[in-house]
Amino acid sequence: MTRLVSVAVTIALSVAACGAMYAQPSDGHNYSQSEIKQMIRDAHTAQQYHEIATYFESRQQSFEQQAQSEKLEWKRRSQNVTGPAAKYPRPVDSSRNRYEYFTYEAQQMAQQVQHFESLSAKSQ
Repeated sequence: MTRLVSVAVTIALSVAACGAMYAQPSDGHNYSQSEIKQMIRDAHTAQQYHEIATYFESRQQSFEQQAQSEKLEWKRRSQNVTGPAAKYPRPVDSSRNRYEYFTYEAQQMAQQVQHFESLSAKSQ
């Protein structure tokens, strides 16, 4: 019975840790996709452009953080590419692909930040 309880507690802690790992940063910039599109359509002042740029900057930082995490996982998985891990798609390939995805998304967010910061500077 105690083993069952310890397994249940372990699973609960694992689920909580995974949820915390993928949670968005709580800096007040948790907008939905439609809210961001509306903000972009309605933006005319430097403050509005700056707020949009700040949102994209927080997204960029989030993607960069995820990329660094995935880079560590890629490095860890590259140590073992034999046996069952040698079958395609290998776990190391999945980590590399996720790292490249997060890096690409961070670059896209950086371009958005640059764009809206330039619009903010022009409208002042």
